[in-house]
Amino acid sequence: MKVTVVGAGNVGATCADAIAYRRIASEIVLLDIREGFAEGKALDITQTQTTLGFNTKVTGSTNDYSKTAGSDVVVITSGIPRKPGMTREELIGINAGIVKTVAESLLQHSPNAIVVVVSNPMDTMTYLTLKATGLPKNRIIGMGGTLDSSRFKTYLSLALDKPANDISGMVIGGHGDTTMIPLTRLASYNGVPVSQFLSEEELAKVAADTMVGGATLTALLGTSAWYAPGASVAYLVDAILNDQKKMIPCSVYLEGEYGQNDICIGVPCIIGRNGVEKIVDINLNDAEKALFAKSADAVRGMNGDLKSVL
Repeated sequence: MKVTVVGAGNVGATCADAIAYRRIASEIVLLDIREGFAEGKALDITQTQTTLGFNTKVTGSTNDYSKTAGSDVVVITSGIPRKPGMTREELIGINAGIVKTVAESLLQHSPNAIVVVVSNPMDTMTYLTLKATGLPKNRIIGMGGTLDSSRFKTYLSLALDKPANDISGMVIGGHGDTTMIPLTRLASYNGVPVSQFLSEEELAKVAADTMVGGATLTALLGTSAWYAPGASVAYLVDAILNDQKKMIPCSVYLEGEYGQNDICIGVPCIIGRNGVEKIVDINLNDAEKALFAKSADAVRGMNGDLKSVL
């Protein structure tokens, strides 16, 4: 299996490193516009093979899309990262043109690839990729809900003082500080609702911390996070290439599901070799439905800024 990662910055390189180390793919191509940058990152990762014990072939290229030919999955991380005080929405004008060009160039050489979108604002960039390429909706997946859910489970773990891997939790809605919806009602610790262990106030704090999880790291680091995003991409790519049929919250195109049409937004999906194998319609209560509708309105408003690109 071959994976291409466009953008060899912090997120892209961490994603490639995780895919290689976990032996998810047999070949990875890193692509970047900066001369020698992707080649350097690829060589650095390759030099960990003997100490970490993997044999994945990792190569880099400076904007030569022919090297990506035959990729099964292509990951788009291109675009400028979010700076302190900058919202994901403010990135639209800058990143839309980049993502459209990258997606079209990738598909010239890998017409059957499944596309994973990481670039922010992620829901809008996923929508742009779908509309610009004309691909079937099952082959365009926005990564955001995967990352948001991992952060949600981390904050639940900290509040419970229990292992994160014993906790189930899901975030749906837009991948934004005010649009994501941590489903505290459905979160559980080894099958037991977390509401049996945490008060309403504690659960509200977990949800609030989750929603600003990215902004918190941006303020601390001076740029967007990369370890958790990179690992989340690798997790999603693993589910695709190894046909795992995992239920993962992802930003996908809706046609009536959850009462929404013509929008890409985070919902639980079954992810396998065909990309989005099924959208899972979970029973939201009235309050959650209202939050989802509000989130969709906000994402749809951002999509309106794409008119000059599409």
